[in-house]
Amino acid sequence: MQKAEQSGPLAGVKIVIVGGIGPGPFTAMLMADLGADVLRIDRPEETDRTANVLARGQRSVTLDLKSAAGIETALRLFEKADAIIEGFRPGVMERLGLGPDLALQRNPRLVYGRMTGWGQTGPLAQAAGHDINYIALSGALHAIGTVQQPVPPLNLVGDFGGGALYLAMGLLAGVINARNSGRGQVVDCSMVEGSASLMNLMYFMRGAGRWGERGQNLLDGGAPFYKTYCCADGKWIALGSMEPQFYALLRAKVGLTDPAFDGQMDSSQWPELSAKLAAVILTRSRDEWCALMEGSDVCFAPVLDMDEAPLHPHNVARGTFVQIDGRWQPGPAPRFSVTPNPATRAPSRIGADTQTALEAWGVPPA
Repeated sequence: MQKAEQSGPLAGVKIVIVGGIGPGPFTAMLMADLGADVLRIDRPEETDRTANVLARGQRSVTLDLKSAAGIETALRLFEKADAIIEGFRPGVMERLGLGPDLALQRNPRLVYGRMTGWGQTGPLAQAAGHDINYIALSGALHAIGTVQQPVPPLNLVGDFGGGALYLAMGLLAGVINARNSGRGQVVDCSMVEGSASLMNLMYFMRGAGRWGERGQNLLDGGAPFYKTYCCADGKWIALGSMEPQFYALLRAKVGLTDPAFDGQMDSSQWPELSAKLAAVILTRSRDEWCALMEGSDVCFAPVLDMDEAPLHPHNVARGTFVQIDGRWQPGPAPRFSVTPNPATRAPSRIGADTQTALEAWGVPPA
């Protein structure tokens, strides 16, 4: 019992990941961060390299999925697993002989997670694409950026937010249901639908007449009190002084005595107020603004780059970032009081765990 409590909340859950880039591996990383036993099936021709950060906490098994022996070994792993993750185009797993119908025959309790951009069906199901395309179709990309043009928000909204996090939730829901009912099922996770789901509030506001063109709204940089500003040293700060009491404190600390700032929610005045506030912020360095506002109810933070963020005192105190092989990376999240996350392990060299992992799962190589 003590060992399980130290292994994370998903200790004892077995997951296999087959193929895919981006959101599928990110889902597997999240599961491993929470203590699941994750086996990654890699291709034998890749054994001369170490997988990237998205493979941390996982073991690597190399199988030739073009051979009958490799397919049979994969199916034996499916028999032992609670869930699998696959990220191929629709139909690829079926052509390999690893599709959900056969997998569920071998393991009726299996949760079969399928990660795609467009979904398993529909007119675009077989088309190639990336995060930027999927969030374009959901309406998310149009809403993000400047007045002049949409700006890709890295691959956070499609791959990781609308993809990996929704697949992780779907897998967990499926495993809970399977343990209660004895029945597995397929989880069809589409990045179009996941990113559309993330846009629910904005679609509601649009329908209510409270969301206009890009860059002119409450949460997209249109409001002067919810915006980033450049400082005298060329560094940036982020303000989120939305509620009246926080806005009042911002005005007091920054010295915004101009009566024009009285009309906080008059959106017709936002461009002028943004310009006035930007001029004030330019008079001091980022460190000076931090000394004045950080830790207060202004709703303030410095905009840190990826070298600065791991060293910020709050992140250091919380252990938000961890060092693996001398490099900073964000650590597991969220935190658990009774079943703490396992120690973060660097990704294995591809194929390094083939023998030991198969033995541990009780699967002899075919």
